[in-house]
Amino acid sequence: MEEPDKEAVATAVQRVAGMLQRPDQLDKVEQYRRREARKKASVEARLKAAIQSQLDGVRTGLNQLHNALNDVKGIQQSLADVSKDWRQSINTIESLKDVKDAVVQHSQLAAAVENLKNIFSVPEIVKETEDLIEQGELLQAHRKLMDLEYSRDDLMYEQYRMDSKNTRDMNLIQNYFGNVHPLSEELAKQLWMVIQRSVATVRRDPTLLVSVVRIIEREEKSDRRLLDRKKQTGFITPGRPKKWKDKMFDVLEKTIMTRIEGTQADTRESDKMWLVRHLEIIRRYVLEDLIVVKNLMVQCFPPSYKIFTRVLDLYNEALSSRIQELASEDLEANEIVSLLTWVLNTYQSVEMMGSAELIPEVSVKTLKPLLCQEVVDDLLHTYMATLKSNIIAWLRKALETDKKDWDKDTEPEADQDGYYQTTLPAIVFQMFEQNLQVAAQISEDLKKKVLLLCLQQMNTFLNRYGEEAQLYKEDHLRNRQHPACYVQYMIAIINNCQTFKESIISLKRKYLRNDEDIKAFGSGAMDATLDNIASDGCNSLLDEVFMDLEEMTLKAHRKVVTEYIKAIMQKRISFRNAEERKEGAERMIKEAEQFKFLFKRLTTGFSEETDGLCNTIIDIAEVLKLTDPSLLYLEVSTLVTRYPDLRDDHIAALLAVRGDASREMKQTIIETVEQSQRQQSANYSPIFKDIIVPSVPSLSVPKLLK
Repeated sequence: MEEPDKEAVATAVQRVAGMLQRPDQLDKVEQYRRREARKKASVEARLKAAIQSQLDGVRTGLNQLHNALNDVKGIQQSLADVSKDWRQSINTIESLKDVKDAVVQHSQLAAAVENLKNIFSVPEIVKETEDLIEQGELLQAHRKLMDLEYSRDDLMYEQYRMDSKNTRDMNLIQNYFGNVHPLSEELAKQLWMVIQRSVATVRRDPTLLVSVVRIIEREEKSDRRLLDRKKQTGFITPGRPKKWKDKMFDVLEKTIMTRIEGTQADTRESDKMWLVRHLEIIRRYVLEDLIVVKNLMVQCFPPSYKIFTRVLDLYNEALSSRIQELASEDLEANEIVSLLTWVLNTYQSVEMMGSAELIPEVSVKTLKPLLCQEVVDDLLHTYMATLKSNIIAWLRKALETDKKDWDKDTEPEADQDGYYQTTLPAIVFQMFEQNLQVAAQISEDLKKKVLLLCLQQMNTFLNRYGEEAQLYKEDHLRNRQHPACYVQYMIAIINNCQTFKESIISLKRKYLRNDEDIKAFGSGAMDATLDNIASDGCNSLLDEVFMDLEEMTLKAHRKVVTEYIKAIMQKRISFRNAEERKEGAERMIKEAEQFKFLFKRLTTGFSEETDGLCNTIIDIAEVLKLTDPSLLYLEVSTLVTRYPDLRDDHIAALLAVRGDASREMKQTIIETVEQSQRQQSANYSPIFKDIIVPSVPSLSVPKLLK
């Protein structure tokens, strides 16, 4: 069995098996058989019909081929007969030369007769045509001009046919019609004036524009007729072809170019926004003109002119030329942005070429770019260089302004949570935001470049910010009374570091689309710099606290020594003999040394002043420790020399603590000390002036003695 038969049997078996899967389906076997028989009969009928149709087509084709063969044989026979007749008529044609010459002469005479009326009325027709032109009846004027030109052209052509070398007669005809060419030029001027104002004319009087187009079409038809005759005869009338259609598009091109260039009403000197205004006027004019051309002007021109496409191309060329001129000027950074935004975005947006009123005639995808990529790249390079310079200047100015605030006597501002801050971060990132928003309008690539530039300059700026904060600290240490709000502004500088960090993160998230870009624009160096500035600021504040504590500790030291000496002066201790005085003095010296040790541990920069305070106790102890009363005057004098603020009551109290000085000795010592000159050095810090001792009986009582 053949392979197809096997496949058919297998398919049938599978189909029967699918029908008879249950016992109850056996009752329907006859029904299935009839249904399949009907299907088979239907398929056989369609197959027979298809085969019959194919056979009929083959039969028809064979009949057509047979008829074509017969037609070809008939044509071959006819061509053979024509060739035979042509060979037999050659001699006859030669004998008809005289007849041919007579026909030419008759044609010339007929042309002369036909144009005779126009020939005699040339001056009158010229005058009528001039009047019609002045009245604006351009169609009628052109009709009369064509009559004059036809008469002239026919006469010149016939003269050329009769005697092409007879220039005298040819010049005679041309001179007689000498006013025709100037008349044509004058009519052309009127046509071009209408074309120049075509956008306005089509709104006010579209029939005038239609008349101009009809005239141009007539001239184009005449050009084609005369050019065809030139191919056959070699003759063409002087001044032809006029090519008024090409001239019309030349006029349109110049008009559009002038309209684009004429929209610049201001200069940079008179208006900083001159370029923005110039580009906006261009956008509005171009859109309005193209809408008029699309909706009105196309109805005045034949479809073959493709007037909208031509005008669109002319506007594109004019815009490209004007934009290139602007790009070649020495533009400022903001002007470069305005130009590129307009070229790359506005031009193809719905506000201009992408307007719904221009669809479907205008497709922004097919528009030619106004600037080549090389010029765009040059502009972007110039913009980036200028922007870098501006950012450096802006950052420097912002920092200088912020530094002036650091020296104010008023506290810095606080945020909503009460934390000190300055306006520096807000000013810096507001500037970054403005430049990034502008760059984002131009392109995604420029936005990334500007962001990278901002971050790079931010890194440099933060280094300088840290240096200025350090100088601020050093200036303060030279005079801790200035500035008055040093601590508050140092806190603000520290808080600014956190604000800078948060602003950098926010800036990258806002202007970068994905995490990969955010990671690529790393800010590790800036974070480290900000951490260092904040750390140095915190250390500065800690130093300030420690210095305040040292001052307070020094005051406490002074208070301890003062109270200690006051306790001695107020006789809170007393000695009965030399042994007690010696023991007490040594104890005082020991305690003074302990004070020194303790004070040095608590302070770092005032060891000399601390030693001086404790030495006062030691010097007093030496006076108390003295065993030879005769040397007491010398010891007291030395004490007075060291401590010029030591008063008489202090000396009296000190001698009273000793307990071994007689009244006369006390009086002698005090009187002698009073007579001595006390000199206080510039570095001496008085200690006894604040010590008050109990009143003691006056040792100088001359009145009582008397």
